[in-house]
Amino acid sequence: MPILSKDDAQTILKKVMSFTKADECEANLNGRTSGNVRYARNTVTTAGAADNVSLVVQCWFGRRSGVATCNQFDDETLRRCVQRAEEIARLAPEDPDYMPRLSPQQYLTANSFAQSTAGITPDFRAQAAGDSIALCEARKLTAAGYLEDGASFAAIRNSKGLEAYQQFTNLDFSVTVRTPDGLGSGYAVADFTDAAKFDAKAMTKVAADKASASVSAKAIEPGKYTVILEPAALVSDEGLINRLVWAFDAREADEGRSFLSKKGGGTRKGEKLFDPRVSISVDPTNLLAPSGVFDNEGLPVKKLPIIEKGVVKNLYYSRFWAEKNKVAPTGFTGNFVMEGGTASTADLIKSTQKGILVTRLWYIRDVDPQTLLVTGLTRDGTFYIENGKIKHPVKNMRFNESPVIMLNNIEAVGRAQRLGGNLVPPLKIRDFTFTSLSDAV
Repeated sequence: MPILSKDDAQTILKKVMSFTKADECEANLNGRTSGNVRYARNTVTTAGAADNVSLVVQCWFGRRSGVATCNQFDDETLRRCVQRAEEIARLAPEDPDYMPRLSPQQYLTANSFAQSTAGITPDFRAQAAGDSIALCEARKLTAAGYLEDGASFAAIRNSKGLEAYQQFTNLDFSVTVRTPDGLGSGYAVADFTDAAKFDAKAMTKVAADKASASVSAKAIEPGKYTVILEPAALVSDEGLINRLVWAFDAREADEGRSFLSKKGGGTRKGEKLFDPRVSISVDPTNLLAPSGVFDNEGLPVKKLPIIEKGVVKNLYYSRFWAEKNKVAPTGFTGNFVMEGGTASTADLIKSTQKGILVTRLWYIRDVDPQTLLVTGLTRDGTFYIENGKIKHPVKNMRFNESPVIMLNNIEAVGRAQRLGGNLVPPLKIRDFTFTSLSDAV
């Protein structure tokens, strides 16, 4: 049941609307079927599958709203779910940011679903894990990896007649490879809409090569260095570029809580704050990294330049803040596209006289939210570059850096790659600040 068709999903949502007596009602129906395999020390440790469909009903009486959820869809359960949302709404305080429900909207079409991924079987996952483990065993290395795939849908309907529906597929894979003594570590990560593009063996080889090459790491003095940051060092759940993109919120900027706030009021929209090679946009129909074409209110997500040739082009406006400022709201589902060049990571290394190659950053924490200054550590393969070649591995280091400053110190931009549902290129950055050494591998 998890992957309902558009008709089946809207049939359930229409019933929800028929049961409500509220001034306004909105219902979100989401489903996902997924499978996974996890392995460590060259042995599969867990494997599983999950199916779930959930309904969220929100009802309004004036500015007061209440929410209720359920995961059964017979008439009685749906009716009770609506009644519960209405009961909560009558008791809730008024919402000062209330906005009326949207009328019907028009949406873009994104190629966010691939049958190759939706059709993945346990045998597919076992083969991927087996290929990864076999490669590492042959090289006397140890692998730990995780593969998860899934197909999902999102559907919305409200009492004003808005309806929206989209299907998605995803495959996420990451692998860490260690040497027998635990002193060398390498990492590779990728995600796909279409599982046909996935190659567990090739990805594991990347991690294995880095693990073998990172043994006998040497300590170097902390300081400012030219660095080549691979995509995994730029994009993650808490990555540098993610944090930058999420910070383009108009309300935060207007209220003086952002690096985009002007002293004395206003925002820095229209100002050139970054290197002219920096262009980042929201683009749900991008062929390599498609994403959601509507947000959880049913507001359309369209292509929106955020940074264009270094200039702050647009900020995100919620419906409430857009109404307050008499501008159009902007839908945003969290994914972004950063334009790249044509150079590979290997090309960036060849062009570097002295510098450091960083595979990955982790444990990133805020230092100063208003400048986006953060701290964190390198891990899983950090190497010293000299005369265009990797000379030797170096011990991991702590860094203090802001993506705002970093994107003003660009020396070269590589070819964009998909990661975390986004597109981001490897970047060559000058004067990247390392503050101390770390003994962690």
